[in-house]
Amino acid sequence: MNASSAERTPRIRNGASAKRPGPLSMFFKGFIRHPVMVGSVIPSSKTLIERMLKPVDWANTKLFVEYGPGVGTFCRPILDKLAPDAVLIAIDTNPDFIDYLRNEIADPRFIAVEGSAADVQRIIAEQGFDHADYILSGLPFSTLPPGVGPAISDATYAALRPGGGFLVYQFSPKCRDFIALNFEQIDHAFELINIPPAQLYWAWKEEREAA
Repeated sequence: MNASSAERTPRIRNGASAKRPGPLSMFFKGFIRHPVMVGSVIPSSKTLIERMLKPVDWANTKLFVEYGPGVGTFCRPILDKLAPDAVLIAIDTNPDFIDYLRNEIADPRFIAVEGSAADVQRIIAEQGFDHADYILSGLPFSTLPPGVGPAISDATYAALRPGGGFLVYQFSPKCRDFIALNFEQIDHAFELINIPPAQLYWAWKEEREAA
């Protein structure tokens, strides 16, 4: 998965077509069509994004995965911080979002995949990786269909490297119950500068798994 710095230089389009809706329009459209999967009518604030990503060890990150990227609110800040030879895989069940991201973000380090977060192990294996260093999720765990939340938690834990982190931002504290099914060490914060205010969680896979 290595490439030269020149090959990895990000090229993000700011509007590929006059007919293509803007990010806010796309996000609102996605919420109306799939409110259970999107969870909010407004993208995350810059403050939330910076706080959520602050614990990431970017120098030692080769694969970053995001569940539910929407219109790329987190994708761009992540790509700004990723190393030239690192990769960001964004997974979403909404084909409209995936099509939008593929057209708007022209960065060779970026891969948008239409699929379920529960299949993360298969998805990263298809891209040539054994594990992810960090996985970010804004999926509304408390409103997902029965069984989906636990399945995503199980798959995420299995997909992370020892010492890796599961970063979750939610509007309901109930999501902690799903995270705790697999992760023992969970850090928590509350971000008021967001609409609506959000619960932030950083769950860490035990280093002893390396043995």
